[in-house]
Amino acid sequence: MAVDSMENLAPAAATPVRPARESQFGLMWRRFRQHKLAVVSLWVVGFFYLVALLAEFLAPMDPSDYSARYTYAPPQGLHFVSQSEDGGWQFGPYVYGYKTEIDPVALRRTFVIDETVKLPVRFFAQSEPYLLAGVIPMSIKLIDVENPRDPFYILGADRLGRDLLSRLIHGTRISLSIGLAGVTLSLFFGIVIGGFAGFYGGWFDSAVMRTVEFIRSMPTIPLWLGLAAAMPKDWSALQTYFAITIILSLIGWTELARVVRGRFLSLRTEDFVTAAQLDGASDWRIVTRHMVPSFTSHIIAAATLAIPGMILAETALSFLGLGLQAPIVSWGTLLQDAQNIRTLATAPWLLAPGVCVVVVILALNFFGDGLRDAADPHGR
Repeated sequence: MAVDSMENLAPAAATPVRPARESQFGLMWRRFRQHKLAVVSLWVVGFFYLVALLAEFLAPMDPSDYSARYTYAPPQGLHFVSQSEDGGWQFGPYVYGYKTEIDPVALRRTFVIDETVKLPVRFFAQSEPYLLAGVIPMSIKLIDVENPRDPFYILGADRLGRDLLSRLIHGTRISLSIGLAGVTLSLFFGIVIGGFAGFYGGWFDSAVMRTVEFIRSMPTIPLWLGLAAAMPKDWSALQTYFAITIILSLIGWTELARVVRGRFLSLRTEDFVTAAQLDGASDWRIVTRHMVPSFTSHIIAAATLAIPGMILAETALSFLGLGLQAPIVSWGTLLQDAQNIRTLATAPWLLAPGVCVVVVILALNFFGDGLRDAADPHGR
């Protein structure tokens, strides 16, 4: 009986297993998952960047292909269920065709969806060979019509008869990549310049802060316009792309530099920095191995919140005609077609790039807010 009693008491007296110690990013991720809106925004942002990565595969047409026959053609929409001749239902993707009508007031030709004509659509259709992301050779498109001569404009066509969906997908790559590239350069300039200004102080700190104050005191839009207008007109589209990225980075590093400088001023007197100095560590090692990792989570959150500003800056410059220009396709260049009243009245689908800008900016801001809350050490 004594043996049985000891066996029954053994599980209760056993020492509970302590959970493994979580890293800083583990704690940050666990807190981030509690922010439901930020998690949803992460999925939205991931979806748009996936579209940018697979642009050639997802776009039904080449963004430069045009057809003067279908200028300002309305969106056809994609349908999957139709009624057969015997009254039943049949499944299969299709779009409706077009028929033309004459506007009795404006006396111009307009397109109307013709529901009597059904154009079959196929997924994973064979296409002309292309390079996915400029690297992987492929000859398959996600979606296309069975007859290449049939019109296929899910989101409508622009003033030259170009497919808006294809141009919107390719524009996603340019606009979102400018945001990432610009923020990467801004992070580099902000961390290096602001870090050493806060670490060393003295005349270098004063010079950096006066430069930051000078740049931030200048009106943003005129500064963008002046720098963009200074670019040579004979530059290629690729050179213009990199020039816009560098311009946005040169303007966007100042805020992060001020934040990093303040953090370094408070950290350089901490005990772990003093211990590293007494141990003979070099300044570069102290900065990169001890000081910067102590607030890496804050840098990630700041970078996420800076991407929307970069995207809006590129969109504004391209919309005003001083940023990216044709044949480069971005959300800003696409919105140039939506500058007149006729577009708003007769072709409102050309405002779709503006909707994408709003959705991505909101998602990035919610995502950045969630990261900032998760990175806050006082919130744990």
